[in-house]
Order: sequence, then C-alpha cells, then structure tokens
Amino acid sequence: MNTLEQFFAEFRQEILAGAAANKDFGLSEFVGLFDKELTDAGAIEGVEYCHYRNSNIGIRVDGFWMNDDAGLDLFIADFENRTTLETLTNTDVALFLKRVSKFYSQCSKDPIYKEFDETSPVYGLARAIFENHKNFGRINLYLLSERRLSDQFKNNEISNQIASIPIAFHIWDLSRLYRLRTSKGAKEPINIDLVEMWGKGVLCLPAHLNTADYHSFLLVMPGKLIADLYARYSSRLLEQNVRSFLQARAAVNKGIRDTILNDPKMFFAYNNGITATAARVTVENCEDGLRMTGIDDLQIVNGGQTTASLFHTRRKDKADLDSVFVQMKLSIVSQGLSEVVVPKISEYANTQNRVNAADFFSNHSFHVRMEEMSRRMWAPAADGAQRETKWFYERARGQFADAQARLTASETRRFLAEYPKNQMFTKTDLAKFENVWDEHPRFVNLGAQKNFAKYAERISEEWKENSDRFAEDYYRRAIARAIIFKRAEKIISDQSWYAGGYRANIVAYTIAMIGFCIAERQRSLDFHKIWQRQGVDPFLYDAISRVGRLVQDHITSPPERTSNISEWAKRDACWQRLMLRRPEVERLLKSGFLAELTPISSVDRSPSQSRRRRTRSVEEDA
Repeated sequence: MNTLEQFFAEFRQEILAGAAANKDFGLSEFVGLFDKELTDAGAIEGVEYCHYRNSNIGIRVDGFWMNDDAGLDLFIADFENRTTLETLTNTDVALFLKRVSKFYSQCSKDPIYKEFDETSPVYGLARAIFENHKNFGRINLYLLSERRLSDQFKNNEISNQIASIPIAFHIWDLSRLYRLRTSKGAKEPINIDLVEMWGKGVLCLPAHLNTADYHSFLLVMPGKLIADLYARYSSRLLEQNVRSFLQARAAVNKGIRDTILNDPKMFFAYNNGITATAARVTVENCEDGLRMTGIDDLQIVNGGQTTASLFHTRRKDKADLDSVFVQMKLSIVSQGLSEVVVPKISEYANTQNRVNAADFFSNHSFHVRMEEMSRRMWAPAADGAQRETKWFYERARGQFADAQARLTASETRRFLAEYPKNQMFTKTDLAKFENVWDEHPRFVNLGAQKNFAKYAERISEEWKENSDRFAEDYYRRAIARAIIFKRAEKIISDQSWYAGGYRANIVAYTIAMIGFCIAERQRSLDFHKIWQRQGVDPFLYDAISRVGRLVQDHITSPPERTSNISEWAKRDACWQRLMLRRPEVERLLKSGFLAELTPISSVDRSPSQSRRRRTRSVEEDA
C-alpha cells in the first residue's frame, strides 16, 4: 500500500468517525474536513455547508462563502464514500464544473430561492446570488474530491467568465490535500508566469550586492497587472500580511481610489508602493534591459490596500488602469529563512499599523510556550478512561502528522494513545475557543483566519504587558474551553430541535451568551473542574442545549431585508440583538448550573475588561 492510499484510508475513517460522533451525514463531514484543512492553510476563508442538488436540471452546490472582496466562493463535493482510491477524470471535472456553474447561472437569472425554506442555507445563498450577482467581483468555484486527479489533467485552475464576471475553478483532489497535509506547515505557493500574464515580463532593477544570502529587485508594476493578480489569487497574495485578514477600510483607500480615478498618471508619485517577498525569481536579459519573467511564491507583506484598491476601483468604477503604475520592492527569501525574515520585513514595512500582526507568527514566544506545555502537561483521565492523555498544540501546520512520520506501527499506536487525534488543536482552533469568551462571537463566524487575526491582536499586546500570565493555569483554562466548545458541537447536533445547518454559528453564540450572562453576575464557570473532569457536567450540558435552542431561533429570524443567515451571523447587530434577550437566557439557566459557578475573581481576566469587550459596539473592520 503506498502512502497516498494509506492517507485515503485514514481520511475515510476520519469522515466515518466524525459523522458518527456528530450524528451528521458523511457529505457534511467531508466538506467540513476540507474546510478545516484549507482554512488553516489560508487557501480559503471558510465554507458554509449548503447541500442542494436538482438532477432534473443538472445543478448542484455543497457550500459557499461570501468573501470580503465582493466575491463569492462556491463549493461542490465529489463524495460517495468510496472504499478504494479512484481516479478523477477530465470528464468528471467538466461535469462538476458544469453543475456548480449552472447553479450560479440559474440563481442569477430566476428567483428560484422562493422554492426553498427561508431558514435553509440554500435560500440565503440563492437569494444573495439573484439580488447581488451584478455586484460580485469574481466567482471562485471549488471542486472537493475524495478521488485522485488524473495525471492527464494538467491545469488545476480553469479560468473563465460568467456574464463578464471573472471566474476561477479550483480542484482540490485527495492527492493535493495529501500534499498539503504533508507540507510541514508550508503554504501552497503562488507561482506566476509573467510572460503568460504580461507578454514579455516586467522590467526590473537589481537592488542587492552580489551575495548569496540576500537578493532584491525594484520593479515598476503596471496597475492592470496588480489588479489581474488580485483577481486571480485574492487574499492568498496577502497571507504573510495579517492585516489582510483584518480588512481595514482605512481612509487611505479613498485617497487611493480618488487618485486612480482623477489623477492616474500621478499614482506612482503619490503611492508608497508595495513590499513583497518571493522564494525564487526568473530574470532574462532583453534588448531593453533586465526583465523578470517568473516569480515563485509571491507574497505581498505591505501594500495590501493598494493591491485591493486597484482591483476594486477597476471593477466598481470601471477605472482605466493603463496609466497607473506601482513601485514594488521584491525581496528573495529562502524557505528556511522565511519565518525569521518575513515577519521582520512585514514589521518594518508596516510601521503605520498600530498592532504588528507579524509578531504573531508561529515562532512567537507565546506559541512556543503553548507547544511546550502541551508536550509536557498530562491531562487527568476522563470519566471511564484508564489513563491520562495529553493535548497536542500544533504550533506550525503539519506538526501532528510529522511527529508520526517516522514511527513504526506500534510506536504510532503509543503516540495516539498519548495524544488522541481529537485532542489535537491548532492556532486557529485556540483562537476560536478563546474568542467566544473573551472577545466577540461575531469574529468566530468571520472565518478562521480573521478570527485568529483578532486573537493575535489581543494576545500580542497582553504578552508584551505580562507574559507570565500565560502559564500553566492559562493552558488548563484554554483546554477547558476547548472541551466546552467541542462538546457543545456534539450537544447541538444531538438535539431534536436542531434543524441542520448553522451549527458553527449556533455553538459560538450559545457559548458567548452563557458566558455573558454569568459574567454579568460577577461569576464564571469553574474551568479547573472542567479540566479535572475532561468533560462537562450535566448542568452545563443542559444549559448549552436550552440556550442553543433560543440561539437557533434568534439566528434564523434575522431582520427584514436580511435573507442570508450566515452573513447575518457575522454582523455585530446579531450579537447586540441577542444580548437584549438576556432575561430569557437567564430563565433557561437552572439553579444547579448557577450553583456550580465560581467567583469571577478566580479567573485571570478582570470582569470589567471581559464585559467591556463583550458589550462594546464593534465597528466593521474591512
């Protein structure tokens, strides 16, 4: 059995186990696993599960995401719970592309949303497409497959258009997912052929001494090329720049837009330009000078607003970018030095950014400490268990798999007994577990990376103020919160009132609402007991199930003219309205649950700070 086949067998068992544990369909679990892998890798922002098919007219969709660039991501799944690894052919790919494309076309032309239940995810999606299809900047179509893409298929992205809207089709087959999992934390690089995109490449000027350690170039990039790159790769270009996840719509954007529209020839003079990194470049001597013809693993670490503004101004205002040029400083950074050098480039280039998110890369001392504690601290044996275990904090993506890569079968069994797979958690998981208590539940619904950026913003400040507070008690509390979150997912799935869909939204708001109510009483959950028990007591179970039902009713009853429930859950107004229902929630919390609470002074965050974060009106970050 080769390694890919082993991965297929393990992946299939993950789906079966997850579906059984969550009392969910295999298709939902399949999409959820891809969602987890791709969002952690920064390949997508997230997936809202939304299965709909109509075989009579040949349309289908299995998920969607409204991204921040007025774009739409649509997902279609190739999943039949196959027992052997099969091949995905060109014909198969074309069929899936046709089905999901036709779904979009059908929804944009006809109000088919009227055929669906208004509380269903497909209703909100279909209505959003019908009402907003003229405003979408681009459509990304994703095929998620449990099969291996045929070697005869050469292009993994097929670009096209639907009604003049740029469309890109992305194939994530099992072999590509396998490469992602075994990449030891490396992101899938963006490799750009500038000859293909821009005729004969871009003139460049070397800006380095002849040393082997460091190379850099200065380029004058055409505005149209920058906009084309962003149209094709969107936020993937900005993965090293955590500001891209904050999506700050600062006043500078208006200035950029005004210059593009009113004085494009002066854009080069007025704009600060772009700072970028790459792993390798290809340059050629031409008659008119040195031209860059290829860039491998391009990342923009400063200049995200400039990049996005060029794209949006061309799309929204039909701006002519022929006279717009942008200076780019491109540093060549080897993969071995990227985690050290790139954060520094981002830090010094982003001096205008109040919070330097580059400080919070995986080699930050906070993550190193969390990793150290997770490898050292044994968790008490859960009820009914015979032995203690540990929680595995994956500081860098791929660590959990890499730790098992060279183990024998017996050593792997021993490792998984010590670190059960369901007790592995990542940086984005930690941010999710923590932010529903200490920040704002809306952030969790914005997607893993944006939520992590908010967490990084807060923790990096607190680390600078007092790193000593992030000790063993903090770690135990974090694991207790992880236990509550994971248990809440199962509790919600088990309820007879749960109608399917929006589980992630319901869980986040349910936990946040319980935390808000007990904080108002100057009390807190006893996280130490949850750590000791490695589980939740019947009183908390009951509270989650009761409040969860109220939250489901709240989320699925948005204000008038708000049709997309997933987007409603991302708004601050959703949380503000839910907080007004605190008296109802209080009545749902039984005396046994309240008796288990502990004084808030025993928690290492002051009640005023926690409550202020919960109740403040958060401005839209863009």
